[in-house]
Amino acid sequence: MTSRTPLIAGNWKLHNTIAQSVTLATALRAELDGTSGVEIAVAPVATALHPVASALEGSPIALAAQNTHWESRGAFTGELGPALLADVGCRYVIVGHSERRQLFGETEEGVRKKVRAVQAAGLVPIVCVGETLAQREEDATLGIVLGQVDAALAGNDASRLVIAYEPVWAIGTGKTASPADAQAVHAAIRGRLSAVIGELAQRLQILYGGSVKAENARDLLSQPDIDGALVGGASLEAKSFTSIVRAAL
Repeated sequence: MTSRTPLIAGNWKLHNTIAQSVTLATALRAELDGTSGVEIAVAPVATALHPVASALEGSPIALAAQNTHWESRGAFTGELGPALLADVGCRYVIVGHSERRQLFGETEEGVRKKVRAVQAAGLVPIVCVGETLAQREEDATLGIVLGQVDAALAGNDASRLVIAYEPVWAIGTGKTASPADAQAVHAAIRGRLSAVIGELAQRLQILYGGSVKAENARDLLSQPDIDGALVGGASLEAKSFTSIVRAAL
């Protein structure tokens, strides 16, 4: 483990009603109250943000949003801006998740603008980067991933964000990058950050995501440049998510 405090963030995606979200948050609180040495966050659906914030108040578990618009107000029907997410109690905002990129046309320019808006609202962006299986098979992983990092950083404060490396081919498939392969990409990301912000890069958290579960979390988190996890399916059950949090200690 590194001297950086690990961050374990659960992305609940499009799952759970308000009641189910509150039940899960309450169960996590019961399991994790008093936990130190690790930062924890959960990202429920937007309709459950406020009630989950209430359920977690005073606990070590922070609130995250799954997405945002880059404007805080205006004629943008159906969108939520960073100021509203801050108002509801969010600390983090996931930006550029591969599902947003692949399914909803998220562009590099959109990611960059969202990072800037999230930071301007006093929140921390969790910026997702990662390659597809085809790109990996073409040995293009580092070019794609570092290009996404560069695009997200352009004109933004590179010292106030979290990076999450999520190989697209591993998300929801049950496949996971080997700890050594994941570490190699994380080290390259930190090297790119170092070129931009120098020694401050050693303090930034770089998370791994992509079929993280209790069974593989400890091996992944033991790598020197893997500072936590962005967890999908395994975050939907209190005991499995708690096991991943404890693997980071």
